[in-house]
Amino acid sequence: MNEQDLRQLLTVSVEDVLPSQPATAGWERARRTRRTRRAVGAVALAVTLVGGGTVVALRPPADSPPVHSVEPTVEPTHAGPVQRPPAELTFPPDPLARLADPATVPLSERPVQRALALFQPMDEEFHADGPVRVLGNDGVVRSLDVVTLAPTRDAGGNEASAVKPGVLSPDGRSAAFAQTGELIMVDLTTATVRRIPLDGYLELVVWGNDRVLVGGDNRTYAVDRVTGAASTIDVSAWGLVAPDPAAGREAALIEIVGERGGLKLRSRTAREGTVRSEQPVTGSALPSPYQVNEFYGRGWLHGERLARAAWITNSEIDGAEGVAVLDARTGAVAHLLDLGRDRAKGCCEVLGWDNKGAVLLRLEPAALARWHPETGEVTGIVRDLRGVLALAG
Repeated sequence: MNEQDLRQLLTVSVEDVLPSQPATAGWERARRTRRTRRAVGAVALAVTLVGGGTVVALRPPADSPPVHSVEPTVEPTHAGPVQRPPAELTFPPDPLARLADPATVPLSERPVQRALALFQPMDEEFHADGPVRVLGNDGVVRSLDVVTLAPTRDAGGNEASAVKPGVLSPDGRSAAFAQTGELIMVDLTTATVRRIPLDGYLELVVWGNDRVLVGGDNRTYAVDRVTGAASTIDVSAWGLVAPDPAAGREAALIEIVGERGGLKLRSRTAREGTVRSEQPVTGSALPSPYQVNEFYGRGWLHGERLARAAWITNSEIDGAEGVAVLDARTGAVAHLLDLGRDRAKGCCEVLGWDNKGAVLLRLEPAALARWHPETGEVTGIVRDLRGVLALAG
């Protein structure tokens, strides 16, 4: 058999396969404080390339029965427990990128079917700089013109934006804003406003299925989203993790409590807030010296996984920025995004999950980024957007 015959018999296919991609008021104010950190070398995200293999198929003779080819099975890429973002982010097209655009129409003139996000532009002093933007699922950016929001404040006079992660309902149809002495609820599909009087300095909002949980330093209210009826519930609005909207109205409420060396996940009953169980937060899966020191910002549940921003110990410093993904059943840290030391303190708050299991977070120089814990891929969504974001579920 000569070379030409061999070429007719053999078909060679080569594929390169690329992988897809304490709970106190301190964390609210920490994001405004910058600390100086010495420079470190750029870190590149390690990506394992599976490829270069050769698939050889024999071409059968003309009188032989047909041979049905079988596509090779590619195992999903699983990154290690500690991951780092690439030195330079890529920015694939994304509907949320329209948040960078100015509003073109008032909400009162064109209500949404569903909002994807709210955005409050802020100036360098962290004061509101223009109206709240409402990005609809039709791609149109609206201005929130049906209500004027005051900054939230605590008993000490510290102020913050009324737009915070968690104020937009998971279905994108409503928004709830904590104000001193009241909760303001806006139906974004009709551009109507309800005001529910409540006592105290209210600062934070969490949507919990059929209720809105709103609170501050001393108390938390559970407000029925339909009737407006309110009662107190024994849970901290600062440590409360935003429930998974798919979990149902009786799903347990999860808090992250404790201080460094004694962090815990506390499970409470959905209605009364009675403590059911506690699990220590553990980092046995992390290589030494990595550990989670303290959490900040809102935590978010997605099935049995919980994502929250944290200050961590890495191989260079005690107090680096990071994001942790935990097993919500056991408290074990499964993945840790090491964001290093050359960032603003409290820079990288988690804003939720997308429907593909990626964590959405603030990340310099991106205003919004997406992290896939299973693969380690980190990509940008919106560039350099100064302000506060709230995303739908």
